[in-house]
Amino acid sequence: MRRKDKEIIDREIIEDILRSNFICRIALADNNLPYVIPMDYGFYENKIYLHTAGVGKKIDYIKKNNHVCFEITDSIKLIKKKVACRFDVSFRSVIGYGKIFIVNNRQEKIDGLKIIMHQHTGRWDWDFDEKDLSRVTILRVDIETLSAKQAHI
Repeated sequence: MRRKDKEIIDREIIEDILRSNFICRIALADNNLPYVIPMDYGFYENKIYLHTAGVGKKIDYIKKNNHVCFEITDSIKLIKKKVACRFDVSFRSVIGYGKIFIVNNRQEKIDGLKIIMHQHTGRWDWDFDEKDLSRVTILRVDIETLSAKQAHI
């Protein structure tokens, strides 16, 4: 990281950012063509769970290349100044790398959905209809590396 003064090294703060947000931007690639998608997510035990349809561009990309980069930002606030080039932004962000997998195991699919719902509601006590389970695809990112930074917090 170029700006060491903005680096977050405390794992508890990094995990707080991962646990307290709702949108994760996933970056995939097919050959030299990048593809970034904002997705709802849930973070638990160094994994990120996402839900999606079972077909589409992201599924095609994952099947060809399961390397992934992701980004989560929070506490975003524009800091206005009188001079245009002096504007700034207050934020905290996490960038990570890992591998993304399509979850095929029924129990892990249920667990992944519960992790996503917990991220959004704080509750674990969810039940899922078999029809809904059959329609949704769960993706799991196994996190390999994380870096985080903040400014004006």
